[in-house]
Amino acid sequence: MKKKNYFIMLLVILIFSIVSLTGCSNETASNKDSYDDLEEKGEIIMGLDDTFAPMGFRDDKGELVGFDVDLAKEVFERAGFEVKLQPIDWTMKETELNSGNIDVIWNGYSITEERKEKVAFTQAYLENRQIIVTLAGSSINTKTDLEGKKVAVQSESSALEAVNQEPEIVATFDGGEPVLFDTNHEAIMDLEAGRVDAVVGDEVLVRYYVKQKNPEDYKILEEDFGEEEYGIGLRKEDKKLLKLLNETLDEMREDGSYDKIYEKWFEGK
Repeated sequence: MKKKNYFIMLLVILIFSIVSLTGCSNETASNKDSYDDLEEKGEIIMGLDDTFAPMGFRDDKGELVGFDVDLAKEVFERAGFEVKLQPIDWTMKETELNSGNIDVIWNGYSITEERKEKVAFTQAYLENRQIIVTLAGSSINTKTDLEGKKVAVQSESSALEAVNQEPEIVATFDGGEPVLFDTNHEAIMDLEAGRVDAVVGDEVLVRYYVKQKNPEDYKILEEDFGEEEYGIGLRKEDKKLLKLLNETLDEMREDGSYDKIYEKWFEGK
């Protein structure tokens, strides 16, 4: 009986050792710069929210288009990569990146201190603000007028982070917190339907949306919830890809190709 127990104990130790070694191996692989593997595949998977016009969204034909889409295609074409556009649940963006399901988060992705703990950011390539939009006939004209009102914000967004930086204002909202939506589009639709009183969202998105509709139906407040910048999010170990992106963005600014894409989406629409 003692001999049998001895062999069982040895078997348990052996299994534990194999599991531990496998875990260490996986951990090492996950901390490896993936550039060589990406280069071998010749493909970059770009994660985006496909409702975030004009950065990345579906046009009338269902095709993924937008400023970030055009910018990414140009950047990666110069580097010899094909871009695969992968719509994702925006609330899971960092998880999708760090699990290897996507290679970059590139879709109006605001640089914040909280996000810097999870991903590596490129240099900023576009400025943005978190603005407040209401319907034209609303009595809301300042942030203090949001007291007792239903204020909509996209879940896990930089808009939500910005709003929560002013807890004294949030505490006055109807329910003491923002009304959360999966997408900005859903939030604005609820504003139009009268189910919420205001939406806080990225200026680039809100102004583009309003411009495509009837601008006279909306009111954008002068006050906002702060300025920010967009960057491209990568896994922290992907230093070669980070360097490539920064250098290529600099190159595109110098040769004027960045400005051409900017004019297409922000001045020609």
